[in-house]
Amino acid sequence: MGFIASVCDTSLFILKDGADLAYLLLYVDDIILTASTPQLLRSIIARLHSEFSMTDLGELHHFLSISVSRTSHGLFLSQRHYAVDLLHHAGMAECHSTATPVDTRGKLFATDGAPVTDPTKYRSLAGALQYLTLTRLDLAYAVQQVCFFMHDPREPHLALIKRILRYVKGSLNLGLFIGSSSPSTLTAYSDADWAGCPNSIRSTSGYCIYLGDNLVSWSSKRQTTVSRSSAEAEYRAVAHAVAECCWL
Repeated sequence: MGFIASVCDTSLFILKDGADLAYLLLYVDDIILTASTPQLLRSIIARLHSEFSMTDLGELHHFLSISVSRTSHGLFLSQRHYAVDLLHHAGMAECHSTATPVDTRGKLFATDGAPVTDPTKYRSLAGALQYLTLTRLDLAYAVQQVCFFMHDPREPHLALIKRILRYVKGSLNLGLFIGSSSPSTLTAYSDADWAGCPNSIRSTSGYCIYLGDNLVSWSSKRQTTVSRSSAEAEYRAVAHAVAECCWL
């Protein structure tokens, strides 16, 4: 049909028809389709129907455990139902909430505490929390911390997972808003700690990037080398943010 695969996302396909554009996002048998004109959208749907048995569900409301609420101002993306299911899976549906996902005063050591009794469940919960960061960037740093210990999880690491889940319990209504205003500028914010990891003495970089008023990219990642000063750690964080801006 003339769609071309995106070079940055293997699930995204783009169609250029003169001045019109269409985007098709495909995951197994789930599809999001949008176009710059209703006529092009209807034409693509008709051609897809002629080749495949499909169901048109109308405007986007739900995709891969992400619910979409549409208002006159834009789209609100939420994983509330996914988070509720995760709390039930972890046996923490009735837990007390906490105000923050991590205690910044304490650091996790790789060998502190006894090994957890069920490492598989630890990895399952950590992986599920990773998926939750698709719309919850406030969890990015804490989830990054628990993922460091997938190979040999200990009780203090499991305690952090439980703290994150308690924070999720008290913040189920949070999500990601994408406004309908025309984007104009790319704005990046970066930060870093210095030697924040007690096991490797490496620093952690973090950034978030906005297109106009919309958050489009964010990261919390341990740096690959040891920084000799806080200035060096901050410079590496800025470099990561600039590289992402150039790519965007």
